[in-house]
Amino acid sequence: MADNLHVVKLGSGTILGQPDIFSEIGGLVGRGSRVLVVAGGAEGIRRQYERLGREMPFLTLPSGDEVRYCSPEEMPIIRDAYREIILEEAASALRARGLSVFAQVGGDNGVVKGTKAKPLKAIRDGKPVIVRDSLFGGYAGSHTAFIRSALDAYDVVILSPPIYDPELGDYINIDADVLAAHLASDLGAQHLRFVTGTPGILTDVDDPGSTVRHVYPGDDLPWVKGRMKQKVRAAGVALAQGTADVAISGPHTLEGRGKTWFWNFPHPGDDRRTELLSQVTRIASASYDERELASFLLDEIRYPSVKGQIDEAGNIVFRKGNGPHTLLLLGHIDTVPYQWQAKNDGEGLTGRGVVDAKGSFVNFVHMLEEVDVPEHGTLLVVGAVEEEVSSSKGALFVRDHYPADAVIIGEPSGEDNLTLGYYGLFKLAITVSRKQTHTAAKDSVSVIDELYQVVETIRERVRTIDPNSLSSLIDIAHRHDQGVLTAEGTLNFRISPAAGKHYEGQVALDDLGEDVRVNVLRATPGYANPRSDALVKSFVRAFARAGKQVHYLKKRGTSDMNTLATTWEGVPMVAYGPGDSNLDHTDHEYLHFAEALSARSILKDAVDEWFRLQGGE
Repeated sequence: MADNLHVVKLGSGTILGQPDIFSEIGGLVGRGSRVLVVAGGAEGIRRQYERLGREMPFLTLPSGDEVRYCSPEEMPIIRDAYREIILEEAASALRARGLSVFAQVGGDNGVVKGTKAKPLKAIRDGKPVIVRDSLFGGYAGSHTAFIRSALDAYDVVILSPPIYDPELGDYINIDADVLAAHLASDLGAQHLRFVTGTPGILTDVDDPGSTVRHVYPGDDLPWVKGRMKQKVRAAGVALAQGTADVAISGPHTLEGRGKTWFWNFPHPGDDRRTELLSQVTRIASASYDERELASFLLDEIRYPSVKGQIDEAGNIVFRKGNGPHTLLLLGHIDTVPYQWQAKNDGEGLTGRGVVDAKGSFVNFVHMLEEVDVPEHGTLLVVGAVEEEVSSSKGALFVRDHYPADAVIIGEPSGEDNLTLGYYGLFKLAITVSRKQTHTAAKDSVSVIDELYQVVETIRERVRTIDPNSLSSLIDIAHRHDQGVLTAEGTLNFRISPAAGKHYEGQVALDDLGEDVRVNVLRATPGYANPRSDALVKSFVRAFARAGKQVHYLKKRGTSDMNTLATTWEGVPMVAYGPGDSNLDHTDHEYLHFAEALSARSILKDAVDEWFRLQGGE
């Protein structure tokens, strides 16, 4: 699975009083994510002082705000509050849910380091004073290799203040929100969530329905007061350091609709035509980590007469209309790994997946608002999961549960092209395994040599049934275990539509040697749509009205079109979407806004035309 990391900052009130949050964290682990919890401590510290019968000291700042006074005498009490109350409670609650947990104060063993702040200006007895012994400071770095190892070894890792100042030789306190922001950046987290007691930022603290959904750079936030100021500040730190996506969530939940999202691109003002594209690209969604994006879309898309859900496979599904003629717009919301912070340069957008294929899918989503679905029609928009991996879990679920009369696949074709078909994918796992022998022995052939020989034999056999096929050995591994040598390889074939649906049955794979095993990971056929059906005609007319002549493509890649074609017969399918597919899976994905909008206009015209043709007009 992909390396999906959630950094979740929990306040002590949530940890000590809202146990459901730990079940939600268990859900993240169950979906394959690694989880780092950063624990706040205000309530735990209050309880510790109460238990000791000791008054908690505060300092009054010139602004009038009060802050906890972390003198050298108070620091051991604060540190013990985290260890004995906060970390103990959080770890116990997670272990009670069957999760393995590693928990420690951040400064223990120098795992998280900091630097003591400059002397503090305060007001005491109405007079300004300089407080030099306050053990409060800022983040200076972390032992990321150790934290990553802990994340690999445990289901959940919990860290908390205080952290350690090596120059001072003592612990110093740090705001837990800021600590979470820095750790998320250092560890390359895909998601950073600040869980709070309100449903995100509220314009009216007495109205839980007044959530501010989106915050952009430079936005004036007069409603933000108290502890929420620090969360907003921490969100800004995370964005400035390149964290993929950031949100404040609540009340005391990760999964509710009460979220405030933070974006690193300018407020769109009145021109919101590309806002959703920028937002969707910002939210990390590598294969197996699509849930955050699906949940965002479910919350965000609230058009009249549109019903939305996340189905059993994890697909995001929207339906508009209830007529007998169904047009399916099938995109995918997963990307290949490595998420970088999306950037908007005013002319276009760069970011993982903007071309493959969030640009196409976002155009599909806009159809829910822009297309007037007639009474005889149904518009079904699906964002599938796991398209970029061999499972094709999302498309297989669509194939078996969402019948349609025609399908438009969301993949980059470029605004001037229409894709009629794709090569299929024949993916094999080859294992050669036998007892160790000396390489100087007569006629000795290493397991790696034999693996290459097997690969060439299979290639020759596939060429006999499909001369147009392409092949690539995409992975090799070798291991030695208790005197047994093993070589493993993954062999990919791109199979042309001419090979037919059942080409794999013509390739013998069980006679390659006693020490050779071949497992078929995927056998998806190629597919080619004719040019004469109503779906293609709808696009031809849409192109013509836009002053363009359609160019037809047949691609050597594979898409969810091929998965549907394994069982669907006689269903017209084409692929259309903005972007240059040569940028797929590269670190240079870039989509021009003008192309995205032009393709969106052509798509709407084609969808309208298809529904018109189904009505017999």
